[in-house]
Amino acid sequence: MPLSDLEIAKRTTPKPIIEIGASLGLTGDDLELYGPFKAKISAEGIRRFKNQKEGKLILVTAINPTPAGEGKSTTTVGLGQAFGVLNKKAIVALREPSLGPVFGVKGGAAGGGYAQVIPMEDLNLHFTGDIHAVTTANNLISAVIDNHLHQGNELNIDIRNITWKRALDMNDRSLRNITIGLGGKAHSVPREEGFNISVASEVMAVLTLAEDVNDLKIRLKRMVIGYNLNKEPVTVGDLGIEGAVAMVLKDAIKPNLVQTLEHTPVLVHGGPFANIAHGCNSIIATKLGLKMADYVITEAGFGADLGAEKFLDIKAQEGNLTPSVVVIVATIRALKMHGGLKKDQLKEEDVLALKNGFKNLEKHIETIQNFGLPYVVAINAFDSDTKQEIDTLHELLDEKNHPFALSEVFKNGGQGGVALAEKVLSAIEQPSNYQPLYQKEDSLENKIKAITSKAYGATHVEFSAQALSQLRSYKKLGWDRLRVCMAKTQYSLTDDPTKLGRPEDFTITIRELRPSIGAGFIVALTGDVMTMPGLPKVPSAVNMGLNEDGSVEGLF
Repeated sequence: MPLSDLEIAKRTTPKPIIEIGASLGLTGDDLELYGPFKAKISAEGIRRFKNQKEGKLILVTAINPTPAGEGKSTTTVGLGQAFGVLNKKAIVALREPSLGPVFGVKGGAAGGGYAQVIPMEDLNLHFTGDIHAVTTANNLISAVIDNHLHQGNELNIDIRNITWKRALDMNDRSLRNITIGLGGKAHSVPREEGFNISVASEVMAVLTLAEDVNDLKIRLKRMVIGYNLNKEPVTVGDLGIEGAVAMVLKDAIKPNLVQTLEHTPVLVHGGPFANIAHGCNSIIATKLGLKMADYVITEAGFGADLGAEKFLDIKAQEGNLTPSVVVIVATIRALKMHGGLKKDQLKEEDVLALKNGFKNLEKHIETIQNFGLPYVVAINAFDSDTKQEIDTLHELLDEKNHPFALSEVFKNGGQGGVALAEKVLSAIEQPSNYQPLYQKEDSLENKIKAITSKAYGATHVEFSAQALSQLRSYKKLGWDRLRVCMAKTQYSLTDDPTKLGRPEDFTITIRELRPSIGAGFIVALTGDVMTMPGLPKVPSAVNMGLNEDGSVEGLF
């Protein structure tokens, strides 16, 4: 019986994190230790690398995810290990996993097999407390809002138009819509309220887009919490608490240093939801990595239609980052599912389904081409892949001159990613004509149309009456020139999660817009995207626990 991810991780002896830091030029004084195997990098440690030359940035994305699995995080980690095999100085930069998906269905974000980040138990459970800090900062704002109402509402906040929600780092659908303040005058003002999962909080988006502490405070100050009775926005700055909120985040703003199974350094920092936020790790960690290594390998949430688009249109633009190459991860299993097979049929050879599903990969390749970036397709290998299926996929890619490599990092660690690493190094030497899909000066409507047509392949965009009204309102408020963060299902190029493959001649419907002024973007919600997920019928949590010696079991 094959070992579980947790069993593999437990059989690896990590190096002391001080040694990992030293390999990057960090001294003991630069590290704030959280035990022997994880640490935060201090502000002074970050400043020491300010004038260093920057390395190359490699972005890992994927096709639309399916229950068959794509292995984007595994490929990212394995590629970092493969660079080590080739004696290249590389750093992996990842997001921190949310407890909601860990206990739900998706799993963690530490990779898998022999391409993992360790200590994986810590990474998936609390880690250094950054998400807890985001939760507390978010709920501090909520508490002050309701106290302000209770104490007389000097800002004339319209209680029917408070947009700020409380947060919890758990999948709990029962908290999406609630009523608070019941029980009489002593218990504040009754009103409708709701919860977001913590990683969907604007605080998380702000934390990961901030350049430094000063930028963090500026962004926190301009976050909109609702509107007054004159329909004017009310901000955290109006409440006068941006300093207190920033103080709660004083440690969370420092990036975390850990390692892979093969001791490649890993910066884990921030974990914004890949729909409602931008789904990328922090600008601070990415830029620091570029100063400390020759290559930084990072990823963006979900497929290229969501994660890569947000990375390249939001994070890279906000942080003045220029990726050198994009890796697009696909599996034969997932492509067959996009070609019409059910999950229980994926072990059966089906070349026709593979050919049909290949169209989904082609669209994601086209999306990256629309950004003007070199790319490599990573075929993440599974034992169920047959020779005929592998040969067919190779032929389909060769026919269109798409560079690709087989990746076996799950089974063989860094050694299994050498072929992919060599292809990536070759692609880095190609010219890049990187440009975003839209210009910041474009109207919100045109930005949305650019994303839906160029990244999704949609032929039309429809705006609800509410969204049209918000477009007019936001233009008057001067928000028309902000970037756009599309909230769409990850499973399909459309806003309907059941439409797999590469649908054609479809319409994207924008049901609502939400301002994330601190983050610097407007969220456009489509379909039934939820900012507070629910647990499945049988959550992963039922298989988890502690052994008698206090060690974790059942965690993937």
